[in-house]
Amino acid sequence: MPVVELEGVKKNYMLGQTKVEALRGINLEIEKGDFLAIAGPSGAGKSTMLNLFGCIDLPTEGSVRIDGTEVASLSDKELTRYRREKIGFIFQSFNLIPVLNVYENIEFPLLLKRDLSRAERSRLVTRLVEEVGLGDRLKNKPYELSGGQRQRVAIARALVTRPLIVLADEPTANLDSQTGLRIVELMRRINEEEKTTFIFSTHDQHIMREARRVVSILDGLVVGDGKAA
Repeated sequence: MPVVELEGVKKNYMLGQTKVEALRGINLEIEKGDFLAIAGPSGAGKSTMLNLFGCIDLPTEGSVRIDGTEVASLSDKELTRYRREKIGFIFQSFNLIPVLNVYENIEFPLLLKRDLSRAERSRLVTRLVEEVGLGDRLKNKPYELSGGQRQRVAIARALVTRPLIVLADEPTANLDSQTGLRIVELMRRINEEEKTTFIFSTHDQHIMREARRVVSILDGLVVGDGKAA
């Protein structure tokens, strides 16, 4: 069963008195463990699709199913819990909490899982800190880190709850090309080892080259779907 299914999905927004058709009838299936890039120019609908995958928004028309669950059937409370338990987010602006250190930023999503002991939280955080190569930076605040290090913290934070899907919105946009390449390689390695599904919204050629599948969208429509052989 696909981990994400979009069927006849349309999404409209009102901009003043003008209706904007962000998505105009999308059909798409994404398999568990995929490493997929959604590519297209600004305004094509990439971020709108990520918002639907992340249960942040609902379609105007059509069906969005995540892990077999019809998203529109969930209450606001259920959607919040679903996002917390199933989805990890990585943003181009990192979105780290400035007053928290590296360890605390990564631990933060686990504090919402009341069934975890402090020892279990520590084990999960420590494993990911080592995995992203920041074992010597646990006590540093975000302002003491480079852009690449901050993005690695964001990756660890997205993965610490062991989500079904990680959504990455232009995750290399604020990084230089070499750092961006290392970040992509890190995410690809985690994808291969953990079988976590990664979905990117991107212009980055590094990500598109590393992706197993590139879905191209233009004006709210899928115009290309290149699957790896």
